[in-house]
Amino acid sequence: MFAAEFESAKVDNRRRSVRAPVSLDARIGKAARTLCKVVDISAHGAKLQTYSSLKRGDMIWLTLPEIGSIAADVMWADDYVGGCQFHEPIDEAALARLLDKSDTTPR
Repeated sequence: MFAAEFESAKVDNRRRSVRAPVSLDARIGKAARTLCKVVDISAHGAKLQTYSSLKRGDMIWLTLPEIGSIAADVMWADDYVGGCQFHEPIDEAALARLLDKSDTTPR
């Protein structure tokens, strides 16, 4: 006979703030050459869909409308989708303007 202890799964929410779904055109790179789409965002990070692959651990410059260039680290990547954490949080007022500008209507 086997015996085992049961421990319920714990939710590990590692994000500092809740992400809001968005649909924003942005650019990656210091010269803002590579197009990407921001699919969710918070003051501390964002999820990106890109046209070139991302690598975990890379430092990128993300150029956002209304905000400009912001430095971020790629925390996870799966080919053309990845999550990044900003070096400095986005100002709450600037984030609110960005969310207002976003087109999240279903197509």
